[in-house]
Amino acid sequence: MHPILVEFGFFKIFTYGLLVATGFLVAILFASSRAQKEGVDPQKILDLCFYVMISALVGARLLYVVVEYKYFLSSPLEILKFWKGGLVYYGGLILGVVVSLLYMKRHQMPMWKSADLLAPSIALGQGIGRWGCYFAGCCYGRETDVLWAITFADLQSLAPLGISLHPTQVYLSLNALLIFAFLMWLSKRKTFDGQIFWSYGILYSIGRFTIEYFRGDDRGFAVEQVLSTSQFVGIFILALSVFMLFTLHRKKSEERAVS
Repeated sequence: MHPILVEFGFFKIFTYGLLVATGFLVAILFASSRAQKEGVDPQKILDLCFYVMISALVGARLLYVVVEYKYFLSSPLEILKFWKGGLVYYGGLILGVVVSLLYMKRHQMPMWKSADLLAPSIALGQGIGRWGCYFAGCCYGRETDVLWAITFADLQSLAPLGISLHPTQVYLSLNALLIFAFLMWLSKRKTFDGQIFWSYGILYSIGRFTIEYFRGDDRGFAVEQVLSTSQFVGIFILALSVFMLFTLHRKKSEERAVS
């Protein structure tokens, strides 16, 4: 594909960094545009999104560095070059959620209503950003002979060259966009705050867990050759999401019963 979109001497624009940044920008603008309708201060949402963006990048990069620590021990300066590729989504999600909760508590924002507002935007941003992985060649799939297989030829690609591979980057993008569409549908029918956010947790963890079996890149294993790092984390995200959905639903039912 095209890891470098524009190059003039030492000046380079990496396609990965551009598309990830575009995903963040679209997600932020979309969340802000919906804030007023949901009864949340748009300015606070914009500020929150800024902190989430920074923390998500840091968290995603940190988890990638942990997984690929052997490489970074020999090339420590490469840790800073995140725009070339190398982010683990769950690292960004975890740190982003922690920072979000602290911010919302400090500014007295309605926690689960705000989380519901942000969830579709997260999925939308993912759907766009994953195309950065496609052009960079990271997160590539296993060798395959399916009709929709892709072959990388650019010498700067992170994927192996000249081999037909599963387009797992496209799978991940489509997974996120389908989740986005479902969450937007559910937003008009939700019965309690938090339902959208934790539904996202369930859907993403299941989709990501499945797609991991088609991945061919070296991404680290929590259980050697059985569970990748992302699958291992995804199990906990799934369990937590199911627990929180039942907890918030029960709480809402009890409140209705009392009233």
